[in-house]
Amino acid sequence: MRKTYFISDLHLSEDRSDITEAFFTFLDEHMNTDVDALYILGDFFEVWIGDDERAPLANLVAEKLTNLKELNIDVYFLHGNRDFLIGKSYAKQANFRLLPEQAVIDLYGNKTVILHGDEMCTQDIAYQNFRKKSRGWWWPKLILATPLWYRRRVAKNARQKSKENQKGKALDILDVTSEAVQAMFEKYNVCNMIHGHTHRPCVHTSQTDDQEFTRTVLGDWYSQSSYLVVNELGQVLEGSKLQS
Repeated sequence: MRKTYFISDLHLSEDRSDITEAFFTFLDEHMNTDVDALYILGDFFEVWIGDDERAPLANLVAEKLTNLKELNIDVYFLHGNRDFLIGKSYAKQANFRLLPEQAVIDLYGNKTVILHGDEMCTQDIAYQNFRKKSRGWWWPKLILATPLWYRRRVAKNARQKSKENQKGKALDILDVTSEAVQAMFEKYNVCNMIHGHTHRPCVHTSQTDDQEFTRTVLGDWYSQSSYLVVNELGQVLEGSKLQS
């Protein structure tokens, strides 16, 4: 039976070789000729400062993803808040197709919107202001024009500041809002949504008079290595968790 896989929030880094190993195990165990596509919904890497860095880990991951071509598996990627600077150069190297921040796909007859999900955390005003700037046309160009050493320092300082800011925020501020979720459903006229970002894996359902809405949240890979697999009958299958 044909299948499609979704993953998010792996946060791959040189500091967490266990996550890298878990990801490679996932590819070895689950990517086969029955799989149509693998969707990576952002925060694939812990940090990304530009395609020109060519870090050993990024090169190794690209090699593993390129190998999926031999199985005729299409790989798709949309940006998260950690890796929004991934560009066409690395996409070509890793043999994946870049998608817009929000994309609607036909998931075996079920029209589904996929996204990283951070844009729906609308209560976090400070982050949303940064997100708007960082996704604009000028800020990425400005950052990518600076030397690698400077970008590394900016990324390190930004991550430290983010950790400090999160300590003082209530958990619900860091989660999506029901209003933003509903607006996303209405914007794309769909009843099915898949996203990551919040690290709170769950399948949320809601019902109106004549429709049922399903929002599937993917888990992170810091401790659970979770994934979602959907078969051609539209059934969501529960994936066993790898030990990272």
